[in-house]
Amino acid sequence: MLKWVLTLVLAIFLLGILTPHLARFIRFGQLPGDFKWRMGGRDYRFPIASILLFSCLLWLLGRIL
Repeated sequence: MLKWVLTLVLAIFLLGILTPHLARFIRFGQLPGDFKWRMGGRDYRFPIASILLFSCLLWLLGRIL
């Protein structure tokens, strides 16, 4: 049980560090179908198309492995 918790914590930590850097290269949140609007001086983003794309890619990766 402890191994799974440590693995999960490490994975979340690494994703938190790598996500901003990867977002520049893969244009996360800027695909057609991603919603963005400004209200009250704040930007609100809903990357629906990006989430669907990455979900499909992760599913394919899981099926291959």
